[in-house]
Amino acid sequence: MKPSLPTISMVTCSYQQARFLDQTIRSVRAQNYSGLEYIIIDGGSTDGSRDIIASHSDALAYWVSERDHGQSHALMKGFARATGDIAGWLCSDDILLPGALKRVGEFFRDHPEVDAVFGDSIWIDINGAPLRPKREMGFNRFVFLHDYNYVSQPSMFWRRRLYEAVGGVRPYFHLAMDNDLWERFSARTKIAHMPHYLSCMRYYEAQKTNTSRLRQRGRREGLLVQQRASRIARATAARPLLQAAARFIRIIQKAAAGGYTAKVPIELLPWLDAHATQDPNTMTSTLSKATASCSDQPQSVKTAPLR
Repeated sequence: MKPSLPTISMVTCSYQQARFLDQTIRSVRAQNYSGLEYIIIDGGSTDGSRDIIASHSDALAYWVSERDHGQSHALMKGFARATGDIAGWLCSDDILLPGALKRVGEFFRDHPEVDAVFGDSIWIDINGAPLRPKREMGFNRFVFLHDYNYVSQPSMFWRRRLYEAVGGVRPYFHLAMDNDLWERFSARTKIAHMPHYLSCMRYYEAQKTNTSRLRQRGRREGLLVQQRASRIARATAARPLLQAAARFIRIIQKAAAGGYTAKVPIELLPWLDAHATQDPNTMTSTLSKATASCSDQPQSVKTAPLR
């Protein structure tokens, strides 16, 4: 007889995201995972988010809406209350795909030697229509450090003992907090990859990282992580060579994983269509975007809007 599935703590941090928040919460509730502990930390939103969260309070282990010091601080508050064996976070504009937590729970139950795993994601637009799949290669620390952070943040899960061992989210990273955390995870253990679509990541113009100033800050924070982890990367002259080598490896390994030819699974299209909003001003063709192949263009750090 197999052991029971582990408990999972999910943390959602939010600020002024009423447009997406209800769908995000419902995607977690719809998992129907018996061992779920769901925590929401809102930064004192004034757009109706508090009422949305309160309407789901029966399904929440804890929630609060109060001013904080940004996303990293909110995540720290949430994970400080988490008690699950496994943990992950879902930004308030992203969604979990059906059955994601069951897959995650079964993976950790069946692989007790693994402390962290990430799956694949689907990029969606502001209305929830699929843009393209993000099917990934396995974790390669050299590529991660010297090319870019290609791990799908909402599809990453870990054991609580690992999070505590590395010291958790750090408050002084405002954009690259996931990059920083994954690097410290990978310095301590091997990060596994699960070739299943677990989440959808929303991409739209008003995001926190879609301004030049904040993109520059994100790059600076990413460089701090890189230089901390790789001594050779501290030499400015070596960085282009390291990046070229890492990009070459990534292209080969991602191609081998089918990342460049992947398409959104047909079985997910009805669910995605049902959860997309029908806004005639911005809605684009779901089927045409869903069949687009996966791009390998680096994406900026995926986070909630600036607080």
